[in-house]
Amino acid sequence: MSLTPDDVRRIARLARIEVSPAEVERTRGQLNDILGFIEQLQSVDTRDIEPMSHAVDVVQRLREDRVTEADRHVVFQAIAPETEGGLYLVPKVIE
Repeated sequence: MSLTPDDVRRIARLARIEVSPAEVERTRGQLNDILGFIEQLQSVDTRDIEPMSHAVDVVQRLREDRVTEADRHVVFQAIAPETEGGLYLVPKVIE
């Protein structure tokens, strides 16, 4: 697919990008190169390729899920302005 100068001006207007008359030819060449690369990518046969979430097979190292700090819940609630039943009370902000 090859864009015309009118196509470039229309795309620039839709994208709200100001393209001077001198830049139209250079932009047209760049856009044609991009569209040519897209056509090249679309021509690759991917029927037997299994979809994957990442280009590299990445394994996330996970640690054991266990508590590593002492429970300081009582200490923190002791300095809170208001608590009730182990919960922090806050002012209502939406009416």
